[in-house]
Amino acid sequence: MRALAIVDGEHYPPVVRDAFAELAYDVVAAVLVGGREKLRGGEDYGVPLAEDVVAGIERYRPEIVVDLSDEPVLGPVERFALASRVLALGLPYEGADFRFEPPAREPFGLPSVAVVGTGKRVGKTAVTGHLARLLSRDRRVVVVAMGRGGPSEPETISVPPTVEALLELSRGGRHAASDHLETAALAGVETVGARRCGGGLAGGVVTSNVAAAARVAVELAPDLVVFDGSGAALPPVATDRTVVVVGGHQDPAVAAGYLNAFRLLLADVVVVTMGEAGGGWEPTRDAVRAVVADVPVVATVLRPRPAADVRGRTVAYFCTAPPSGHAVLAAHLQEKHGAIVTHVSGNLADREALRDELARLDAEVFLVELKAAAIDVVAEFASAREAAIVLAANDVIPLSSEGGLDEMLLEMAGIEV
Repeated sequence: MRALAIVDGEHYPPVVRDAFAELAYDVVAAVLVGGREKLRGGEDYGVPLAEDVVAGIERYRPEIVVDLSDEPVLGPVERFALASRVLALGLPYEGADFRFEPPAREPFGLPSVAVVGTGKRVGKTAVTGHLARLLSRDRRVVVVAMGRGGPSEPETISVPPTVEALLELSRGGRHAASDHLETAALAGVETVGARRCGGGLAGGVVTSNVAAAARVAVELAPDLVVFDGSGAALPPVATDRTVVVVGGHQDPAVAAGYLNAFRLLLADVVVVTMGEAGGGWEPTRDAVRAVVADVPVVATVLRPRPAADVRGRTVAYFCTAPPSGHAVLAAHLQEKHGAIVTHVSGNLADREALRDELARLDAEVFLVELKAAAIDVVAEFASAREAAIVLAANDVIPLSSEGGLDEMLLEMAGIEV
């Protein structure tokens, strides 16, 4: 294999040349990334030196990048940044005791967009739903959604499932809040459900049936397919475009560092969610922009939208939002939808805490995000009480200072605005 070597000036060039000879690769060029302690001038590495990694890959066409540098020139932060750039260019990145591979992605023949996240609970499925609704206004859109609780065989949902249908699935042992069910119920587009297990640092999956789900999607003859990632895992499909969703609550070093930088480098648009006033999300947005300075980045907030009228009714709302955002969500439900909000819970992912608070609640309407324990705990409890159960979508609303989200998404998809 042809290799591009990463070298530094903290090693004597003769040592580096001898290392090249011991590698199981044909080193065709090198990049000197810094350090001058062992350099005297006019050093000869036996191969041409490229200006930087991108230039070296473009000119010398290596099949792998091999890192022969060390501290202090490249520490962990710098190495992850370099690894991200190499992986985004489609090559493995290898060092003394590590190797990163670009996640495998199968070719796909139809127009397609992937929506991926930099972590769990960043609003990725809400963005997928928003994008699907937007693009389906004048074209046939199918969503392929993979999840950790998805079906063993690809499952097509052509009719939005009702709460009663979801309860039936749950009682049969299914995860009734899987992402494809949420999208089908709340975005109003046909979905194909898939599953995955395991997630790598760069977003690869250990196993999945997404390739089979993609074939099912093709048979539905859509104009465009949206592939919904799972947590920080990428759909193992090579899509035409990618939307990356970042949680404004994420640590900037995590959201834009490690191999999340690789995810950002795949992006055609970045959506930063949870841009709440006073929430301290701006450093995360700025860290993202530092990685992808030439990609549109838009900050947004998520707001609940009941799937049925709740005006004038007492409502207990169940979501996954942190307590710091509960007052804002309650105010939105009251002002925008006329609900009389008596309780907001962020415990959908904590069944024990959820059961404890449900035992103390009474409301006419139990309003739920379709996530985690929404059906098997909250809907079951409300059903036993003969209370109304209403599903809630999450609207993705750009901040007034950030420009038009829909215009960015349409332009990204190649649609005239």
